[in-house]
Amino acid sequence: MPIDWEPLRSIIAANQRFVLTSHVRPDADALGSELGMAGLLEQLGKDVRIVNASTVPNRLAFLDPEKKIKQIGTDISEEQALDTDVHMILDTSAWGQLAEAGRVFKRTHAVKVVVDHHATAEDLGAMYFKDIEAEATGALVFLAAESLGIPITPPIARALYCAIATDTGWFRFSSTTGETMRIAGRLIELGAEPWLLYQSLYEQNSMGRIKLASRVLGRIKLDCANRVASTFVRWDDYAETGAEPPDTEDLVNECLTIAGIQVAFIAIEQSNRNIKVSLRSRFPIDVAQVAQQFGGGGHKQAAGAIMPGPLVNAQTKVLAALTSLLQT
Repeated sequence: MPIDWEPLRSIIAANQRFVLTSHVRPDADALGSELGMAGLLEQLGKDVRIVNASTVPNRLAFLDPEKKIKQIGTDISEEQALDTDVHMILDTSAWGQLAEAGRVFKRTHAVKVVVDHHATAEDLGAMYFKDIEAEATGALVFLAAESLGIPITPPIARALYCAIATDTGWFRFSSTTGETMRIAGRLIELGAEPWLLYQSLYEQNSMGRIKLASRVLGRIKLDCANRVASTFVRWDDYAETGAEPPDTEDLVNECLTIAGIQVAFIAIEQSNRNIKVSLRSRFPIDVAQVAQQFGGGGHKQAAGAIMPGPLVNAQTKVLAALTSLLQT
């Protein structure tokens, strides 16, 4: 069902100051949606700040050349983040995904708004503008602009195109529809340059990332009669290869390229020795069910969770859950 954006129009009209935030370890949909929404609000003369729990990954820094995105606790205090009329969360509906920004959201007396496309949801005490069938939160921001009649400038178009293109696997995932391509085409007309954005996203790898990818892909193992592919990253791998944590982005998708594989996951050891697990699947297998078992969530074909270590324990538990899922 299409979202009714009129309540958002009323919120925007009645308020001047907006703080936008998204989930930890933000991807291009999170950042692109924030930057796109910020641009729309600024078009209306609003005061807008983007405040996240995490820094912008180096590989996505090109999205924010003006460095609008601030990190809470480093660039801005919690008290400063609380000083706003509206607090808007984009691309998540889960407390666990907000980390330090969640503390602000719980304390705020501002109007609360959520714009999201994830199936996993918690009660954030906000007004929701949500469509779990949408291919990306960036697409929802585009539709909001269309519905509310707000002009989309070239910087907004670039941010939203990246959001949509990355969350659809550059338009190859099953979430891609004719409407997706209509939106993409319109964003190109408005200033997005697919060739340049693809180059910025995927053709600027560091040698550290290439070395890390070589190591991690060399660890792939197959289970469940060669239906599940998995690999892992140890915390020490970063120092030994010269890579950074954001360099693990998309490595799980390489596991899914193996012929016959229906589900893939990567277990990534964090500095605190918790384990970040990212899952991918082919339609119609729903890996969000597995992520939810471990306190995470996401989409049917792309989900994740943070689990306690050690690494081998997390891998064993996830594999057992996937084995059970594939047997149903």
